[in-house]
Amino acid sequence: MFSKEKPVIAYTVEKCTQCNLERKRKFNDGDFLFTETSKCDSCNGLTMIEKIFGESIEK
Repeated sequence: MFSKEKPVIAYTVEKCTQCNLERKRKFNDGDFLFTETSKCDSCNGLTMIEKIFGESIEK
């Protein structure tokens, strides 16, 4: 009868341009798709933001 909206948490997926390692983290203000973010922990290549999405959490 009553519809309650579920809270949504935003996430960012970073992917290394050399070894293709993916890492998921919480979204930060200023995250934009296809921007270089940091060095890869595995191979020291550059990581880029590949995906930004939200997941709803159940209460």
